[in-house]
Amino acid sequence: MALKCGIVGLPNVGKSTLFNCLSNAKAQSANFPFCTIEPNVGVITVPDERLNKLAELVHPEKITPTTVEIADIAGLVKGASKGEGLGNKFLAHIRETDAIIHVLRCFDDPNVVHVDGSVNPMRDKEIIDAELQIKDLETVDSRISKVQKQAQTGGDKQAKQAYEVLVKYKEALERGENARTVAFETKDEQKIARELFLLTNKPVLYVCNVDEASAVSGNVFTDTVREAVRAEQAEILVVAAKTESEIAELETYEEREMFLREAGLEESGVNRLIKAAYKLLNLETFLTAGPQEVRAWTYHKGSKAPQCAGVIHTDFEKGFIRAEVIKYGDYIRFGSEAAVKEAGKMNVEGKEYIVQDGDIMHFRFNV
Repeated sequence: MALKCGIVGLPNVGKSTLFNCLSNAKAQSANFPFCTIEPNVGVITVPDERLNKLAELVHPEKITPTTVEIADIAGLVKGASKGEGLGNKFLAHIRETDAIIHVLRCFDDPNVVHVDGSVNPMRDKEIIDAELQIKDLETVDSRISKVQKQAQTGGDKQAKQAYEVLVKYKEALERGENARTVAFETKDEQKIARELFLLTNKPVLYVCNVDEASAVSGNVFTDTVREAVRAEQAEILVVAAKTESEIAELETYEEREMFLREAGLEESGVNRLIKAAYKLLNLETFLTAGPQEVRAWTYHKGSKAPQCAGVIHTDFEKGFIRAEVIKYGDYIRFGSEAAVKEAGKMNVEGKEYIVQDGDIMHFRFNV
């Protein structure tokens, strides 16, 4: 399931520093724009404490977590939609992602230059938004010119629906609003909207990169961002990228935990970001547990049992008979699969069962 989040933002906001913390791949990080040209792509392990707890009970030969792809995309600048900087190339890289992690600089540091001379995360957000909106407006105008005549003069119902969707998007984009702020009620409209693949319609997570002192409670910059993104129903995450890079360099788990406690953090910003990126892609995890392996498997939220069986192997989906399901909490409470069965807590589910995050699954199939 090759879904990918792209990290975007202006130059020198901390994108590559954050990416370096996320993966073992070391993206070049320097104090000048356009240091990153080609996107660095990391396959990032999704932290899941449930795997370790299951392993303590099952004692498997190995533990296999699930992963998510994250790409570090070079910094955009004003005029990118018209080719400024390396704009068109960068916009193409964004188009290839399924969701956007938008990094905003929310810290003062005279040693790290800002491409626009001062720290103002809302201005930075608006610059990126405007460039993406211009590109989306080009897409919308191009589609309108193709369907307008058909929609207004013919009896083509689909063309009329497509035209109405496009006009709504055009009006929003011309007001300087992102496509994701536009809501459609019918499934047909939603399908047309999805198939446009607009840049500003991709799900977004705003990451406020702060100094160490602001890592726990944020600051005046993060408060401003939080208020501004309400209309988009977007989440924000406060992370101190420089602090995270220091944590990543520590060799042992104990050292990292001590650092976090001293900083007043319950969990590293990197872990929170990976989990948030996973959720942003509308992904969830089901689990399998046995003496050979305890493993996490990725599926789209809302998937039914046969589709999840197909994640393991296509034959499992083709020949699906039933799924034996144990809730994670029950497995931990009773301590083993046998004890769960004895307590009558294992459910047998059919083809219509919607899998829930954390379900421990065993599929019966026949091909």
